[in-house]
Amino acid sequence: MNRKILKKVFRYSVMVCFVTFLALYISQSTGYVEYENSKQVALTEKQIKEFEADVAAGKAIDIKKYVKTNEKNYQNSLSKMGLKISKMSQQGVKSVVEGGFKLLGKLAS
Repeated sequence: MNRKILKKVFRYSVMVCFVTFLALYISQSTGYVEYENSKQVALTEKQIKEFEADVAAGKAIDIKKYVKTNEKNYQNSLSKMGLKISKMSQQGVKSVVEGGFKLLGKLAS
């Protein structure tokens, strides 16, 4: 019975790995990654030209105007709660470990 379950898990794992490999290979062979990178380079060249024009015109320079990031904020109430729980557990583990080392230090003395 356990052997059948292991075979199924192995088979699905191999299939997922193969599909992932296939998707990555196709995206690489069609040039999708290079296309995305070239779009970023073109945008950077546009920003450089805009910066140079503003410098030549003597305008006030603000780096935020020229460097624009496409960072998306994916935080919601659930992720914020998870972050708080993670920080609390980190502090708890840190205090337990430090207390353990202090106790070991006292025992060794």
